[in-house]
Amino acid sequence: MKNLFSLLLLFVFTSGLCAQVGHTVPAGTVPNEHNIVGAEYPRVGEDGRTYFRVYAPDAQKVEISFRGEMKKGEDGFWTLASEGPEVIGFHYYQIIIDGVSVADPNGKPFFGMGKWVSGIEIPEKDGAYYKPKEDVAKGSVREEWYYSAIRNEWRRSLVYTPAEYDRKPEKKYPVLYLQHGMGENETSWANQGRMNFIMDNLIAEGSATPMIVVMDNGNIENFQPRPGENPNEARSRFGADFPSILLNEIIPHIESNYRVLTDRENRAMAGLSWGGLQTFNITLNNLDKFAYIGGFSGAGRIDTNQLDTAYNGAFKDPKAFNEKVRVFFLGIGSEEHPERTKSLCESLTKAGINNIYYESPGTAHEFLTWRRCLKEFVPLIFK
Repeated sequence: MKNLFSLLLLFVFTSGLCAQVGHTVPAGTVPNEHNIVGAEYPRVGEDGRTYFRVYAPDAQKVEISFRGEMKKGEDGFWTLASEGPEVIGFHYYQIIIDGVSVADPNGKPFFGMGKWVSGIEIPEKDGAYYKPKEDVAKGSVREEWYYSAIRNEWRRSLVYTPAEYDRKPEKKYPVLYLQHGMGENETSWANQGRMNFIMDNLIAEGSATPMIVVMDNGNIENFQPRPGENPNEARSRFGADFPSILLNEIIPHIESNYRVLTDRENRAMAGLSWGGLQTFNITLNNLDKFAYIGGFSGAGRIDTNQLDTAYNGAFKDPKAFNEKVRVFFLGIGSEEHPERTKSLCESLTKAGINNIYYESPGTAHEFLTWRRCLKEFVPLIFK
């Protein structure tokens, strides 16, 4: 154990030596945009290939998660180059040294897969919508702490306020409650999702109404059934207290501390993956509180053969549903088996339930899908 600890320390303090004298970086490559300042690796090529270089001279085996085993050189550096281009977008990875998985000390941390990990970005050619622009005013992402009596703990929301928020002290704003997926937390939309830049750009071009966006922890960071517990029972318990926290603690706290409009017509909710399930469970059971609903690769299922009883009869009267819900948005990636969501949308339409289907081309269950979903959803709400 002592030797392993020493090895990891050696790795942490020396991995920054990637660009030492004598090493030439691959032509046509640039450092991963999520590297810490000065770190040359990992690198991304113009063709989408990725390159990793790790200094671990005493290691017996080094791997990059989801990519394979690295090759050791005589200088103690391990290297790996992808055989072909990686899929565009943001992807998690870890370095595995002799079986021990660690985040890359050369990279900025992201909370995903239930732990702090690293991320690599394969740029999207038309990805300006999620990047900062010089001529666009920037909103703020603020930390908002509150005490939860339901969980007996201090909790944190990340709250996006548009660029004009502090310049217009008399104005009140609609609110979007935006949820992360399983294995992620309240930081995920701002970090991996680039939501603040997406919002800034949409607002600046006049496509979106200036709004406040609240991101909180859905209590779905790590799925761990209890010993001997039925997995289905564990899933039903997973994040089950979040609806009460949102409705009884988060929303009242936001409405007491921010200049927001408090009627249902100015309240929306959306979520990705398991956060989409939470969105359905909360909004469809509380249509008196939400007028806009978005599911991005949502884990929720709606039995279209029993629409009259689903979600306490929310769909029983299509006309009433359509009058209450201004936007019912269902998005998914083309590479994550979109048939289920597309079929659901078609069945809802046939039953008279208005909805909007969006399919992200060429993406799977990943943040590029969800960035695109947010970009499509936000211009539709609060109009």
